[in-house]
Amino acid sequence: MTTTWKTTPNKTIDVGGTSFAYRELGKPGGVPVVFLHHFTAVLDDWDPRVLDGVASQHHVIAFDNRGVGATGGRVPNDIEDMGADAIAFIRALGHEQVDLIGFSLGGAVAQMVALQAPDLVRRMVVAGSGPRGGGGIWKMPFIVGGAYTKAFLTRKDPRHFLFFPRTTEGKKAANAYFERLAERTTGRDKPISSQAGLAQLRAITSAGMHSADDLEQIKIPVFVANGDKDLMVASEHSKDMAARLPDSRLRIYPSSGHGGVFQYHHEFVPEVLDFLGPKTESAASRAAMSRPD
Repeated sequence: MTTTWKTTPNKTIDVGGTSFAYRELGKPGGVPVVFLHHFTAVLDDWDPRVLDGVASQHHVIAFDNRGVGATGGRVPNDIEDMGADAIAFIRALGHEQVDLIGFSLGGAVAQMVALQAPDLVRRMVVAGSGPRGGGGIWKMPFIVGGAYTKAFLTRKDPRHFLFFPRTTEGKKAANAYFERLAERTTGRDKPISSQAGLAQLRAITSAGMHSADDLEQIKIPVFVANGDKDLMVASEHSKDMAARLPDSRLRIYPSSGHGGVFQYHHEFVPEVLDFLGPKTESAASRAAMSRPD
């Protein structure tokens, strides 16, 4: 498998009667890296530099969760259900262990996967996200609404205002990001539906008001990243999450917006590759190979 994110074909798999859309790239084998994307995102909202960068050393899988983009069904109103859907998708592909990279809402879903199916996850990257029960999440609808208003008035994508600081460098990074998103011209995903976006927003708001999870249950290594000027998930939430995880490393990118992932992709990708380490077989595969005939 030598395709890039720009050219890799769309695939589907039946998961309990629902068709899930996904793409994969990189050389198969070892523990695959599964990407979980942000609020209102579909497959085409992943930065090609991030996907191609990780796929240079790992088998990468990105998918639309239930009700998102080309995947059937309806988006649930709770991130626990989103986590359960992600687990079902991964297991339907036949993987016994994966690494996760979750951005924004995807970072919250990744935490649910790790809590619900601890044996399924080897390592996890959580960017632009915080722990369930984090304060200030009630502001999210107002922040998003304000960004959409600015986007309408300026004829720009709301992510210009949500993902990047309105500095000279931030605006330059935003323009470059959208240029990269436009590189794929064929086989593009379906846009997010209004039902999906509203359900995701309700799930995010509900998670913010939920009681805090016991993150000490997540024993695996976790790389936590964010930007120091994140409007939606303040970096303090990422710092709090990293402090509550037993095995974590924290990276806050300077003068950067939501997650810092796309503005600092040239630094984020090497740091993720270092964190994930060399391609390895899953624990189950190693155990099977070590058993006597």
